[in-house]
Parts: sequence; structure tokens; C-alpha cells
Amino acid sequence: MGEIDDAIERADQEGFTRQPPKTLQARINFLMKQLKTTKAVAAELGVSQRSVERYRKGERKHPPKAITERIDAAVRARGQPQVRRRRRKQAATTRGITVETRARFGYTAPIGTIDDGRFRRLTVHLPPPTYAQRLFHARDAGAGDQQMRQIIAEGLKEIYFQDGGARALGLSDVTLNDIDYLDLDY
Repeated sequence: MGEIDDAIERADQEGFTRQPPKTLQARINFLMKQLKTTKAVAAELGVSQRSVERYRKGERKHPPKAITERIDAAVRARGQPQVRRRRRKQAATTRGITVETRARFGYTAPIGTIDDGRFRRLTVHLPPPTYAQRLFHARDAGAGDQQMRQIIAEGLKEIYFQDGGARALGLSDVTLNDIDYLDLDY
């Protein structure tokens, strides 16, 4: 997964209204409800079917750290799908997204202006929901991190650098490089 995928995943989890199950047994039972069979849960987690049965019965309570992390990831990935869908729909239709990042921005500008890329720390709300919509569609279509970076860069160009058409009208291209961190909120 890329930086943008990770940021979308974190934003999804921040919007949860209810915490996922806490105990190992409850998490396995939650996965059983979602995937229906111990074989499917075992395949998802990369463990044997017998291990899943032991976790479910409470015979084994402390799996290795790597397996615990896979269980946590599987539970979080399936948790509260309606909440995720509702928040994404609101972002893509009315609210837009907020991007917080520290990255190197480069841009193409008219001759005589400074166009050297430099690190900037930005927190910008992209109110046009079209950017959120494009970002979610690109992710669902399996777009690479570079494509999703370009969507965010276009939004930052319009809202931050050009201030909705009030300045820097000659700015033709903005790139988002060397991301130190990137968080999304919607």
C-alpha cells in the first residue's frame, strides 16, 4: 500500500463510531460472522484451520505478534462498512476532504518566477467534493500512489496555490514529491 492508501485507511478508522472487538476470541468470532467458515478465516490470516478453531474456543489466547497484527488488520478492514460508506459519500458529494501534509512541492510557473521545489507543511481543506470523489474512484479502480498524489496535487494547486483563481494564474502544474507525512480527514 502507498502513502495515500494508508492515509485513506487511517481516515476511515478515525470515523468509527464503535471500537472493534477487544479479545482474541471476540475478534475471531467477528471474522467468522463476516467470512462464514474457519477455512476462509484461516486463509485470510495465513494460519491453519485448526489454529482458528483453537482461537475461537479460547484454547489458545496469545498468538505470535505477526498473527495478532493480521487479525487486527482483518477486523479493522471489515469493521463498520456502513460508517465508511456514509463518510466517503458525504466527502464525495458535499464536504470534500482535508489534506494535512509535509512534502516537497514542485510546480511549473511562468519565466521569472521562483519554481524551485521546497518542503512545505500544509493543512488545506479541499471543499470541492470532486477531489474526494476522484480520489475514492481512483483507489477503488486500483490506481497507483502516483495517480492519487496527482489528484491531491491538483486540488492543492486550485485551492492553496491559486486561491480559487485569485492568484498565481500562470501556474500550470503542481507536483507532490518526497512526502514526509500525509493525513486525510473527511
